[in-house]
Amino acid sequence: MSIQSLVSEVKNEILCSGDYDNMVHEFVSHCFAYDMAWLAMIPDRENRNGPMFKSCLNWIVENQKEGGFWGQIEQDDNLPSVDALPATLACLVDAILKNNYQNLPREFILSFPAMIELSIEAGLHLVFSPRASDMVTNIFINRHHILETELLKMNKSGYYNPPLLEHLETLPSKYYFDRPEIVEQYLSHDGSMFQSPSATARAFMITGNLDCMIYLESLIRNFTNGVSSKYPMDGDLLKLCIVDHLQGLGLAEHFGEDIEKILAQIYSNQKDYNNPDRTEIDMVHKLFKDALAFRLLRMQGYLVTPGSFCWFLHEPEIMAYIQQNSERFTCVMYNVYRATDLQFPREAEMEEARKFSRKLLDNISTTYGNSNLFYSKGLQNMIMYELNVPWTARLNHLYHRKWIEENRTSPLCFEMPPFYRLSGPKNNKLLQLAVENYEFRQLIYRRELEELKGWSKKWLLSEMGFGREKSVYTYFVMATSSCFPFNSNMRLVAAKAAIIVTVADDFYDMEGSLTELETLTDAIRRWDGRGLEGHGKTIFDALDDFVNEFATCSCGPQERTKFVTTLRYLRRWSLTGYKPSMDEYLLTGMISIATHTIALPTTDFMTQNSTNGSSDPNPKYHGITKLLMSLSRLANDTQSYEKEKLDGKLNYVLLHSEKNPSTSVADSVAYIRGIIQDIRKEFVEHVYMDRDVNESFRKIHLWSMKIFHMFFESANLFDSDTALVDEIQRALFVPIVQKPKPEPLLRPPVPFTPIKNVKNKTEILARFRPFTRRSDNIGFIRPSFVKNSTSYVGRERMNVNVPIQFSLYFI
Repeated sequence: MSIQSLVSEVKNEILCSGDYDNMVHEFVSHCFAYDMAWLAMIPDRENRNGPMFKSCLNWIVENQKEGGFWGQIEQDDNLPSVDALPATLACLVDAILKNNYQNLPREFILSFPAMIELSIEAGLHLVFSPRASDMVTNIFINRHHILETELLKMNKSGYYNPPLLEHLETLPSKYYFDRPEIVEQYLSHDGSMFQSPSATARAFMITGNLDCMIYLESLIRNFTNGVSSKYPMDGDLLKLCIVDHLQGLGLAEHFGEDIEKILAQIYSNQKDYNNPDRTEIDMVHKLFKDALAFRLLRMQGYLVTPGSFCWFLHEPEIMAYIQQNSERFTCVMYNVYRATDLQFPREAEMEEARKFSRKLLDNISTTYGNSNLFYSKGLQNMIMYELNVPWTARLNHLYHRKWIEENRTSPLCFEMPPFYRLSGPKNNKLLQLAVENYEFRQLIYRRELEELKGWSKKWLLSEMGFGREKSVYTYFVMATSSCFPFNSNMRLVAAKAAIIVTVADDFYDMEGSLTELETLTDAIRRWDGRGLEGHGKTIFDALDDFVNEFATCSCGPQERTKFVTTLRYLRRWSLTGYKPSMDEYLLTGMISIATHTIALPTTDFMTQNSTNGSSDPNPKYHGITKLLMSLSRLANDTQSYEKEKLDGKLNYVLLHSEKNPSTSVADSVAYIRGIIQDIRKEFVEHVYMDRDVNESFRKIHLWSMKIFHMFFESANLFDSDTALVDEIQRALFVPIVQKPKPEPLLRPPVPFTPIKNVKNKTEILARFRPFTRRSDNIGFIRPSFVKNSTSYVGRERMNVNVPIQFSLYFI
């Protein structure tokens, strides 16, 4: 199937042909088997032996997995996800014992014991080995702690912590409170209990409330292939999630109009987030949505303020709660941290939010490692990527590959809340489109690279015999930093300009004599190559061909002369020992770094309406261009100062250190990095908010900044011949490998064993003895355990309706 055919299918099936409000029906929770089971338990009002919602029971019968369970599979190890466990006791130990069960989600600690109790009441015989019973005992003890310490109902100070009533269906029958009265009191206007289908199903069983029934019937009508575990869902959050997913997959080029319309809707629906709604129950989803909306809207150029998501910084109780429950906020802090990438000057809240979220993400990664059961391995890998590869040094093409690969490991849109994930088949179609789109880019990039290498060889630039031959490097960064719609010639303009700049820089820096440099500089000023020879002639001829090929570019005579003149100045300063002031050096160095000689021709090739058009005989750099030039020079100097000190060359770090003898070189580096951070914030503000220049101009400046920061963020990668080999291979040559489909789970090969031969097994029977208190809470003792011998009968997989009584054995 062609890429365009897939794009059309996605537009029709996922984006609902532009009817974005209907996208909600394409999203289902990956743990909806749990909610379906609760709806299937509701008896019919006329026939108490049959279900009220027969379609839910039919769904359960038809959707049992190969391994005998219901729910999702973690593709890395082909085991049920943690959310499948409350829905299917048959997969309990095999999935959980491979993880640290001390760090289980609160929702699981409440729901899993409830399912054990409900199973026992229904006559299901559950048998655990001693190893498994230890784990189950701990889960029951943890639930005991939650039920003893947490409130049944909301209070004013704890609005952000969901009350136990939100998990009504999990509360044990001996947990005394006036159920009908409390349920009626906390029913929402739509007839639901906290918009939870499972809790509402239980509420209906308790009260028979007709509003509950109407809510449940509406749910069944709207979700024909399985219910969501949250209903109704936040339509704006759904739209934000799909936009974020499309951009991460590298598909924004195909859905640009849809993304613009969706974000315009979101922006028009924005409320005054500086005064967040104090009745919001689930603060996790609110903060997730606010941070995601801020990032996507700011990147689209909308005027949004940090207060729209940094409000939590002004709530000490919320801050403390997040820190105490950091693993529950993994996904939220990931999005808060991403939002803070887009800081503007004078946004102190953003810096505070960045430090706070970074600290929590670091702690979560250190504490839980791969044992965080709240979120997929894909998200955990993306968090590590986010922390280790700064946004300002990230190449788009490789980022898209990372996003695709992690989504293929964890096949749902992994950074979304559980209630807002795209259904498996729909997400698979998006992933298929993303993979084909990525590999189509690779095909085009490889063809263009061969063309570029031929050009470099034709003009002898690859055979100079000195300096850095960087044809592959330069094309790699120019192609992978930009978006695909910009055509082939744009990439070749940027790459050819970068190659010429690199060769000229090396010639002026190390190879040419002062006489040769004067001669070449004069020839470029006159634009007459007669009398040149050797390397100077090679550079001039290549530059002449470049200018003639791209005659519309803004790299006019004055710009070319200014560039080579600054190179000559730097060489002369080094040879004579002249020490310029820091300001004089920076003014010269920001031109010699030549970022503008790459960005401006590329920009003008894309549009003739650029502020820096070539028709201006005395061009003045726009503010964003000056910032780009300064950032590039300073970033380069923070990594190259040691080498340049050995070579006797000038460097901003060395000049600062010499003029401040009481400080160390490390202090000078830290000082300059502080300057870089301040300039970068101003630069980012220009990129997204400056309407004096067109979008193409601003985007190309952003990509140019990312290239230089990628090269010089943590080391001088540009001068290395090997540092980027793996990235180049992944970007241009290596396809995204299809992971083999894992083998289905099979029943354990345990033969039938007579009861008399089975020893040392533990049967769990949970018994609770209530006692009253003066509060909404109810106390009870931990579960009792009774030794019992039994058989292995329960290890046989059940593919039929559950009989009245059978056993399950866990190892």
